[in-house]
Amino acid sequence: MLKNLNYKSIKEAQDTGKNTLVARRYDLNPNMVSRWVREYKDGKFGEVDVAVLPDIDSKELSKENEKLKMLLGEKDLEIAILRDLIKKKNPPLAEKHEVANKWIQKGYSISKVLKIIGIPRSTYYYQKNYRVEEKKVSEGRPAPGYSIQEDGQKISDEQIKEFLLEEIAGDCYNYGYRKLTKVLRRKYKLKINKKKVYRICKELGILRPQRQKKVSYPRKLARNRIITRSNQLWEADIKYGFIEGEDRFFFVMSIIDVYDRGIITYHMGLSCTGDDVKQTLKRALLKRQQYDELEKPVIRTDNGPQFISHTFEKFCEDSKIEHERIPPRTPNMNAHIESFHRIFEDDCLSRWQFETYTEAYQEVMNFMEFYNERRMHSSILDLSPKEFYQKQDSLVIKEVRV
Repeated sequence: MLKNLNYKSIKEAQDTGKNTLVARRYDLNPNMVSRWVREYKDGKFGEVDVAVLPDIDSKELSKENEKLKMLLGEKDLEIAILRDLIKKKNPPLAEKHEVANKWIQKGYSISKVLKIIGIPRSTYYYQKNYRVEEKKVSEGRPAPGYSIQEDGQKISDEQIKEFLLEEIAGDCYNYGYRKLTKVLRRKYKLKINKKKVYRICKELGILRPQRQKKVSYPRKLARNRIITRSNQLWEADIKYGFIEGEDRFFFVMSIIDVYDRGIITYHMGLSCTGDDVKQTLKRALLKRQQYDELEKPVIRTDNGPQFISHTFEKFCEDSKIEHERIPPRTPNMNAHIESFHRIFEDDCLSRWQFETYTEAYQEVMNFMEFYNERRMHSSILDLSPKEFYQKQDSLVIKEVRV
């Protein structure tokens, strides 16, 4: 789990360019985050420093062993490369280049591989750069990641996926991508063509021929519950923000405790996958010391693609976490996270016009700290979520019905 946090903090530091900001979010030493990023760039992150080992004789022996391994490795490499060349029978330069790439990509030294094959470095790099330029010319314009409504508002592809999943779960269960395109145009006022809808449907696995597949994890519908303490029921959902200066969306996936109204943790990034959702739930369990509990919190979500992904469902099943999903078009069953998202929209996302992802990251982090630690909430005796969570054993509050 610690290693996952290290990699996540490295990724966020690279995305934002602000090591100090990321260190503040995860309560880490800024120098440590800077060192992790530096080691990650150098390809040395996670390695053990041999110099710290105490036994000098062991170090010398280790060095000798490494030399022997290197000599044997070079000989084995030479034999393997020559075998590849013999198979091709007097290969032209292009095929020699392919063989070189194969072994270089496996991590072997460029100079050693080129020496064995007999290609000058200048020739190798010329061919490599030529092919990269050729590929760049042939590639088309990258997909923008959103579609536009008739009023000019941008709707992210992730939101469109949710629209499609809701329609498939309802009256449009038997529609193909052509009819779904018409639904998106009429109901959601989207300017979208059928090719894009086909691509999105294919990504979601809802093209008609694929619906015959058995669902590995049958959906468990949310039911009415009475909540009397923290860590009984958590709700999770995804909110989209927009970066005007970069013309792209970012994602914030939050987990809220319906009893104390605290945002336990959240994921923010330029993407949000099933694995991101899984890792965020892991962090929430650890933060609330629920990871090893026999009776873990119930997690309630909508039917978004991240929440119905195999990765997330398998994690819930393996961890003995009850995951329940609300029926389509019933946001009231996820009312607490929806209410938080309205506050998040009004007090943060609509308040600022972000020019960069770094700027958005900073403002979202500031808002989350304010919401949890200082913002009064009328349903929890006008305390902040953090205050209420710490004092709830000595307070009297009505049970929460959901």
